[in-house]
Amino acid sequence: MKWNLRWAAAKQDIWRPTDLLAAFKQVGFSPSLSKVAALWGGQPVTVRLDDLDMICAALGCTVADLLEAEPLAAQGGTELPQARAVGEGDGGPVRPTVRRDGPRRLRPPN
Repeated sequence: MKWNLRWAAAKQDIWRPTDLLAAFKQVGFSPSLSKVAALWGGQPVTVRLDDLDMICAALGCTVADLLEAEPLAAQGGTELPQARAVGEGDGGPVRPTVRRDGPRRLRPPN
């Protein structure tokens, strides 16, 4: 995912974390300046959904404006295999296999 907070803020003529904090306070969102600076300075590992809603309200944008999906190949990773339906492509239906590892679990009587 690409974090576009600075781009969304620039559209509202907000160029510094302190200005962003003032915009947040106008919609009733009051994070610390250090949290705002962390959101401003780089891609956050996590963002609470409530906080994401308040950020969007303050900037007049949508979640799609803040978060942009990037293909894994562009990040140096490998592409994910294409999803297939069960039993598709390997020459017949897929049947469950019996697990032979570990102890058997006994079922309660009916």
